Order: sequence, then structure tokens, then C-alpha cells
Amino acid sequence: MIENGFCKHRIKASYSDFRVKEKKIADYILENPEKIIHSTISQIAEINGVAEATVFRFCKRIGFKGYQAMKIALASEVVTGMTDIHETIQKGDDESLVAEKVFKSNIRTLEETWSVLDNVEFKKAVDIVLRANRIEFYGSGGSGVIAIDAHHKFMRTGIPTVAYSDSHFQVMSASQLDENGVVVLISHSGKNRDILQALEVAKEQNATTIGITTLAKSPLSDGVDVPLYTVSQETEYRSEALSSRLAQLSIIDALYVNVSIGRKELMQQSIKKMRNAISYKRI
Repeated sequence: MIENGFCKHRIKASYSDFRVKEKKIADYILENPEKIIHSTISQIAEINGVAEATVFRFCKRIGFKGYQAMKIALASEVVTGMTDIHETIQKGDDESLVAEKVFKSNIRTLEETWSVLDNVEFKKAVDIVLRANRIEFYGSGGSGVIAIDAHHKFMRTGIPTVAYSDSHFQVMSASQLDENGVVVLISHSGKNRDILQALEVAKEQNATTIGITTLAKSPLSDGVDVPLYTVSQETEYRSEALSSRLAQLSIIDALYVNVSIGRKELMQQSIKKMRNAISYKRI
């Protein structure tokens, strides 16, 4: 995880998993970022009625080495004016206003995900896929839909590819991979038991693994060779996982376009064959 920034994003990404005291600290930080950067750890602990050790553990939990590192990251956000423009959908909103808020929420999710995209890690992912002799996409539930969409796109590259949302198929297929295979594991929480089991099987076969998951620290982000992060916020009528799908799709799209550029000639041949095959489906 990137050590030098995105404090607010990390807090929001992890919020649903925080304990009561951690949520109290999180709320104070999000509501008073300017005060935090001028306060000591003991002052923050006293204001929130918690021990200094609790504040320190909170900082570690969201991916920083300690309170000072978190303060530096937060200060950079305050200085650059990273503001929260979130609009919560209310029960009394009319249809047009709900639609407007949904669109704005989607735009914000994409903008925030772009802001945390690590260029070095993304380039690694592109290079890994370009060298692969097989790509497998795994996801469960809503993430399974994203995996299928990725498979649909990457078929055009000429690289053999499959997508599995069934946990048994995932581990069975992963067990047949080798060091030239690549698995892209998609999980918003990064804590799905089936996806983590598929990850372990793929690693046992020395396959290279790429994870698409939330910015929060998770077993998936810790376990894959290359983690790619999304950012989204949860509201009463719209879950984090729902918002994150657009960010997941955009990361997949960005990977696909880069790989397409790298395999231009081979891809043109593949697309020509597919178009010829599809032509028989049309009247």
C-alpha cells in the first residue's frame, strides 16, 4: 500500500470494519483534518477518550507506520484541497435528484480511484499480462460479473482466457496453472474466503497474481503479487461494493487497452477471426 498519502480514502475504505473506538477516531479525523495536523497523539487520544496505543494501532491499521506518517499524509490532502463532495441520497429525493446523485457518486468513485492508482504497480500488471500464456479472472457475486466482463474483453487479445465465479471451478482451474499463467482476483472487500483459497492454490502453482480490491488493507492486497486499488463510499441506499464495480471495470478497461496496444498485430488477427465467426449470427 502507498505509504505517503490517501489518508481519508483509507479511512473511508476501512470504516465498516472499524471497532467502536476506531470509528470514533475515524470520525474525528474526517471531520477535523486541520486540527489533526497540529495535534499530538496524546491530544487526539485525550479528545476522543481513548489510549494513545489505540490511536497508534488505528494508524497502523489504515496502512501507516505510525501517527506521524498519518499526519504527514493528511496534511498533504488538506494543502492540496482534497475535499469530500459526497451527497447522501435522502428518502424524499425525487427521481431526477436521485439519478443526479448516483451519477455524481459514480464520477467521484472513478476520480478517487484514479487518484490512488499506483503507476508503478499498474505498469507491472500490464507487463505481466503481456507475458502471460493464459489469463484467468476470478470473482464472486458482483465481482463475478466483472470477471466475466474482463474475460469478454481479453478474448480479443488472442491470449487464452477464462472467467470463473464458482469457487470449485476457481480452485480446480488454478491447480492446473504454471509459472506462465496469470490470475486476476477481484474482490471489493479483499476478504472473501473463496477468492483467498483460489489465491493460495494459484500461488502453489507459481502463477502470477493480480488483485483488484479496496484501498483498505486486506488479506488479498497482502497476498497478491500486484495489488490494484479502488475507492468507493457506502451510503444507506448504495453499498461500497455497488459503487466499486465501476472502478473495477475501469481498471480492467485500462489494462485491456494497454495490452491491446502491446499486442496490436496479434490482436488484429484475433479480432478479424472473431468478427468472421460472429457474422454468421446476424441476419
